[in-house]
Formats: sequence, C-alpha cells, structure tokens
Amino acid sequence: MPTKKKKASKTEEYHVSGDQIVKKVKQLIKEGNARRIMIKNEQDEIVLEIPLTLGAVGAIFAPVLAALGALAALMTNCTIVVEKK
Repeated sequence: MPTKKKKASKTEEYHVSGDQIVKKVKQLIKEGNARRIMIKNEQDEIVLEIPLTLGAVGAIFAPVLAALGALAALMTNCTIVVEKK
C-alpha cells in the first residue's frame, strides 16, 4: 500500500520594528505561499498567530490587521516567523 509523504514546511524569520509589522504581514499575505504567520516579541514569546488558508480573502484579514496595528503600537522590535508551503 503506497504511503503519502508529507512535505516539510519551511520557515523564515524577519526582524522588524513595530511600525513595519503591518506592512510586512500584508506583503506576506499577498505573496500567497504562507501557511501561518507568528509575531514574537523581544522575549521570543508568540503574541499573535495568524493561520492562513487557501480560500481566505482580504476581507477576512481586516480585523486581524487592525489588531496587529494596535499591537504594533506597543512593540518596538519583533520577529515575524513565516511557515511556508
């Protein structure tokens, strides 16, 4: 019986300042190959995790981006971890 092999996901990290978070996340969503985006604070703790699905459209992300904007105002530096297909 054949078995399916799972492809390992690839992760990338971006270190950005608080005022660049929303811009970078929008860019990553637009690229369309991200499965999940995690925002980590300076202490390397995950403060926001955004799961992305194939059928999701921009209107769904509007509330998430608004929350991200509020969060960005409180953070000076952060790390964006992107899990890609």
